Amino acid sequence: EVQLVESGGGLVQAGGSLRLSCAASGFTFDDYAIGWFRQAPGKEREGVSYISADGIQYYADSVKGRFTISSDNAKNTVYLQMNSLKPEDTAVYFCAAEFWPYSDYPDQAEFGSWGQGTQVTVSS
Repeated sequence: EVQLVESGGGLVQAGGSLRLSCAASGFTFDDYAIGWFRQAPGKEREGVSYISADGIQYYADSVKGRFTISSDNAKNTVYLQMNSLKPEDTAVYFCAAEFWPYSDYPDQAEFGSWGQGTQVTVSS
């Protein structure tokens, strides 16, 4: 059974940093795409960053240059380092995984396994 558990959220002032972790079990990252998504109150869930099965990183324009996605295959964990945080980054952050042995990532609707989410709040 695929399970994903996020951690690392919290309250931070604008300009600060947080590192989110997504610990995976029940599968290995080989042939899987992993994505970080977020959902702010009253807004639709949006993709933030992805890492393909072969390690290519993708970022939404809103976080490019501030967020970094990485994976530690030995720990079966994907990280999202978030720097220069802004109040508009406030949201519940989710990680998701899907079997996707390609050099890109699937649409959000195709991600079949999701974590429970972790709250990130950025104060101004």
